[in-house]
Amino acid sequence: MFKNRCYTLRYRASNEVELLLPNQQITVNKPLIDQTSFTVLVWNIFKQKKSDCITVLKQYADKTKLILLQEAQATLPLLHFISQHNKIADHVPAYCFNNIYAGVMTISDSLPTSLFSFREKEPLIRVPKSALITIYPIRDSKQQLLVANIHAVNFSIGVKIYQQQIRILLTRIKEHTGPVILAGDFNAWSRQRLNLLYHLVHSIELKPVNFSIDIRKKFMGRPLDFIFYRGLQLDAAEIISTTTSDHNPLLVNFRLD
Repeated sequence: MFKNRCYTLRYRASNEVELLLPNQQITVNKPLIDQTSFTVLVWNIFKQKKSDCITVLKQYADKTKLILLQEAQATLPLLHFISQHNKIADHVPAYCFNNIYAGVMTISDSLPTSLFSFREKEPLIRVPKSALITIYPIRDSKQQLLVANIHAVNFSIGVKIYQQQIRILLTRIKEHTGPVILAGDFNAWSRQRLNLLYHLVHSIELKPVNFSIDIRKKFMGRPLDFIFYRGLQLDAAEIISTTTSDHNPLLVNFRLD
């Protein structure tokens, strides 16, 4: 299955699992954004290794329109969370271990109109990282919201593969005319990676979300998790302190322009 680089797994409240292939048509019954403001949670969930991480998700399930997870594993507790809260989850497995898929997962209240899946192998350890673009309708608007969820490659000599992975996403984002959210674990732990990341997102007019109290996970003194946006107004941004992962979740409230 993993020879097909562009498939996505979809989990629904009905406990169905659907395999989505490229260019598959999606019928959408309702817009994701039906009011002027909405909240997004972004979190590297550390493969659900630590206890009570699902409890944190439950606390914010009804407050958020979108939950962007990295290192999400399709375990029974996470699938039960999706079902219990009537969510839809699109999952791009980077790899499978003990019959459990792991990778980025975007959880929302409604279906996207389209999606694009990406995988990139780590140059040294050869274990892939994944990324996902989902596009959602906005009520009473011809524009749509593009949401990009990424877990960037980590172990590499130089930034060639790192740049390649991010450029693939940004090429799609550049073509989009509506509002954009790009978020996830960018593994921007070196000065070279961080400078490149800011250069690339600035080139397509994305702005970073800044946090007044910055307790993001850091490595070599640099934060790993980011949220960038375009075509939206930033209302509030905070970082949730938790011991249920090695990363703290980012919680951001946006308002439509």
